Amino acid sequence: MLKILVVEDDTNTRKLLCAVLKQNGFETYGAEDGIAALHFMDEQHVDLVVLDLMMPNMDGYELTQQLRLSWENLPILMVTAKQEPKDKRQGFLVGTDDYMTKPVDEQEMVLRIKALLRRAQIANDHKLTIGKVVLDYNALTVSRDNQVITLPQKEFYLLFKLLSYPNKIFTRLQLMDEIWGMETETDDHTLNVHINRLRDRFRDWTEFEIVTVRGLGYKAVKKG
Repeated sequence: MLKILVVEDDTNTRKLLCAVLKQNGFETYGAEDGIAALHFMDEQHVDLVVLDLMMPNMDGYELTQQLRLSWENLPILMVTAKQEPKDKRQGFLVGTDDYMTKPVDEQEMVLRIKALLRRAQIANDHKLTIGKVVLDYNALTVSRDNQVITLPQKEFYLLFKLLSYPNKIFTRLQLMDEIWGMETETDDHTLNVHINRLRDRFRDWTEFEIVTVRGLGYKAVKKG
């Protein structure tokens, strides 16, 4: 059973979140602040952390930074009453994987947690399989049967990102931020060149295609 640690200083909220997650098949633990959470995680394996932002002793930002030092791939969902875009940006900058504002929709939280756990599994395996196609994150290779193609790093990351979320539309800005970094000078043209190269390489492959969503961005579609 997957283990989730809920870090929340409000006792009632902590108990509620734990109860909801238990009902959905998770083993849950609670911690009242960041310090207690770190002590707990030194003793116990945890598969995902749900944490509040505003807490005494150690807030959610600092806790996220501390968690990232020791658990690089641990999925973290930040839940907070702070709704300003700058607070959300700060959350992602310190290393959270997802961000929800209170009051939390319980069903949406469970769906987001399941999505984070799926992504973590892909990241831990460092492989993604679509039919007979296997993407190996460590080797930057795309293989099918006896055919192995080694891609340039940015092309591989772009394809891996799109195929990790079939049918999900990514805006050009999202992809540029994710693949090239938020501070990059990369423009639309660079992204378009990489997309076109991927299309040319895999034009005859029947398992997937990269679709342009006019006015929005791109998505990968599984076929067959």
